[in-house]
Amino acid sequence: MTELSPSSINKNLLILHFTVFIWGFTGILGALISIDSVHMVWYRVMIATITLFIYFKVSGLNMKVNRTQFLQFFFTGSIVALHWILFFQAIKVSTVSVTLVCLSSFTLFTAILEPIVKRTAIQIGDIFIGLVIIFGIYLIFKFESHYTQGIILGLSAAVASSLFSIINSNFAQKSDARIIGFYEISGAFFWITIYRLFDGSLLQERFNLSISDWMYLMILGTICTALAYIAGVSVMRTLSAFRVALISNLEPVYGIVLAFIFFGHRETMSTGFYMGSILILGAVFLYPIYKKRKSKS
Repeated sequence: MTELSPSSINKNLLILHFTVFIWGFTGILGALISIDSVHMVWYRVMIATITLFIYFKVSGLNMKVNRTQFLQFFFTGSIVALHWILFFQAIKVSTVSVTLVCLSSFTLFTAILEPIVKRTAIQIGDIFIGLVIIFGIYLIFKFESHYTQGIILGLSAAVASSLFSIINSNFAQKSDARIIGFYEISGAFFWITIYRLFDGSLLQERFNLSISDWMYLMILGTICTALAYIAGVSVMRTLSAFRVALISNLEPVYGIVLAFIFFGHRETMSTGFYMGSILILGAVFLYPIYKKRKSKS
């Protein structure tokens, strides 16, 4: 990793915090936008694809990939699309707080799926962290049973997120992450478009959304998707994986605080929910610390 001055490191840390804050804000936009989750994600990836395409043309970045890479990125885009649809649908049927806490179980599913995909042994520490997260999820299920559908959708979104992140960790070894992101987001747009053609909704699309929906969708597609992605990639080139992982875990914290600010009493939960949330978030924050110490031993 390139040696940076303290001011450069602090600048990149500030950019990363801002990027994670933006990721947390996507949940707020998901609750504010009135259209259903499939339509919302379709608009999101369409706007993000156009924005990234303009960025690449202006920056002069070579976007060429071989056929195998194109197909790999494009098909992975279907998992990205599924993740976002599940995420926003979870918000629609429950709350931002419930969805973001469930999404934090990403760490648990990564600990389970990564050894399977990469054919490596599961670590005992991973199992312990996983059990803590499972107990936290159990408490949320027990005390917020009226949000069962949202909890299941949120956990499913975490599985999808874990899966495409593991896949991308392999892609990133050989390709520019910005190129991967562009083709995956383009792939997500393609697959959702195909789905909308089959269910007939695209043929009835009139683009007659409210002004507020258009405004929120533009923020979601440009700032929260395209810009945040580019910013996130830029700091990952200079900051350690440990710092990135630790700060990225603040996403649900930022999101939950923003949810209280925007929606007030709608986001008020039971004591059991907060107990479960503390267990999950605590395990998620401890996980990169454990991994770092494990790698040194």
